Amino acid sequence: MKDWLDEIHWNADGLVPAIAQDHASGRILMMAWMNRESLTLTVAEQRAIYWSRSRGKLWRKGEDSGHVQKLHELRLDCDADVVILQVEQLGGIACHTGRESCFYRVFRDGAWQIVEPVLKDPHAIYAKGHAHE
Repeated sequence: MKDWLDEIHWNADGLVPAIAQDHASGRILMMAWMNRESLTLTVAEQRAIYWSRSRGKLWRKGEDSGHVQKLHELRLDCDADVVILQVEQLGGIACHTGRESCFYRVFRDGAWQIVEPVLKDPHAIYAKGHAHE
C-alpha cells in the first residue's frame, strides 16, 4: 500500500506549501511550509504544525501566541504540490501582525493598501520576547 505522504510532490527542499483556510468562512488565513514530519504530526495531533524555514525547526502554530489552528480537514490539490488545511483559528488571529489573516493588503491604484485592522497589538501577543511565528 502506498504511503499517503508519497503521493505529495515535495519540492527540492522536501517541503510543500500549506495554505490555512478558515473552515467556516473559507477565508484564506495564511501560507506556510510543511515537511513530512510536520504534516504527519498535524494529522496525528489535529492541529497545524508547520516547518519554519527561518528557524530550521518544527513550528506548532500558536506555541508562542496561543492562537492555535485546530485541523478540520486536509486537502491536496490536483498537482499534488499544495495542501490546504481547513482549520478553526482559535483566538481569531492567524497573522503575527495581529490581524485575522496574513492577506490584509490589496493592490489598488498601483499600490498595496492595508484594508484590515490590527485586532491585537503584536507586542502584546508575543510579550514573552519570542520572535513572531
